[in-house]
Amino acid sequence: MYPTARWWEQRSDGRIHCRLCPRECLLREGQRGFCYVRRVEEGRLLTEGYGSATGFAVDPIEKKPFYHLLPGGKALSFGTAGCNLGCKFCQNWTTTKSSATQRRHQRLAPDHLVRLAENSGAAALSYTYNEPTIFAEYVTEAAAAARAAGILNLMVTNGYISLDAAPEVYRDIDGANVDLKSFSEDFYRRLTLSQLQPVLDFLLWLREQTDVWIEITTLLIEGYNDEPAEIRQLSRWVRDHLGPHTPLHFTAFHPDYRMADHRRTSTATVLTAREIARGEGMYHVYAGNVIHDESQQTYCPGCGAVVIERDYMSLRSNRLRNGRCPECDTEIAGVF
Repeated sequence: MYPTARWWEQRSDGRIHCRLCPRECLLREGQRGFCYVRRVEEGRLLTEGYGSATGFAVDPIEKKPFYHLLPGGKALSFGTAGCNLGCKFCQNWTTTKSSATQRRHQRLAPDHLVRLAENSGAAALSYTYNEPTIFAEYVTEAAAAARAAGILNLMVTNGYISLDAAPEVYRDIDGANVDLKSFSEDFYRRLTLSQLQPVLDFLLWLREQTDVWIEITTLLIEGYNDEPAEIRQLSRWVRDHLGPHTPLHFTAFHPDYRMADHRRTSTATVLTAREIARGEGMYHVYAGNVIHDESQQTYCPGCGAVVIERDYMSLRSNRLRNGRCPECDTEIAGVF
């Protein structure tokens, strides 16, 4: 039996109104939300994603990617099934485009997940693979247990969550890598079946109302969201609203799901986006899914020295001294 979900109400016409994310699905008996895993049964909204693990892995934190949070540390990654976006370019579509009942899964209590993290030597739990917002009830319980055990909690998320639910969901979250998929409402509408503005609102809320460490990832798809003008807009917004110290990751698309016939994003496109963002005043801009040594390193914004050196997703060296540059003593933003 699946547990009753939270963040919903029953309308006078008998329909269930889910308030977890900006979709605000209105559901009748037996119907599922857009996310596949929230379903109405006997007048209640159930959450089939609660603890229904479809995958685990102990990963470098850099793989999430988090480049300014416990460099060289390990995270136990956990995910379920379903998603509240409909990205045509989804890189994990076999999991996100199915329900928990359609995927092989293992039910796992929150305290068991925390014990797995402790036994693996992981410094953090990473809620990832699919969208963690849709199993928010589980996240809140697991995150509370992890915090009590001294383990950090990381969300790898599309940022599509209602600001009514966000305060409770993010109460014990330490870091969030948010997919800012584009800076175009048209892109969000056509390619993700969602909207940009709620993601921006959530990012502003994170910055202004929480102490959650934020990193941003933008998957670049040539011909859709790689125009220099859009990259400038995105970079300026992040700089002005989240701060120039916010790590910004531009990653390369590879053909998948409903865009399997589209070309892979070139290294040159990713590096061009990086240079545009740096030109707009962003201090820490990284290239992902490509091999380019220079763009993997963390540089001091004060003197330009390399303070964290990486080999793709592996840490080579961390030269920081109490979070500061060893050459000029400039503080480097992050959780170190």
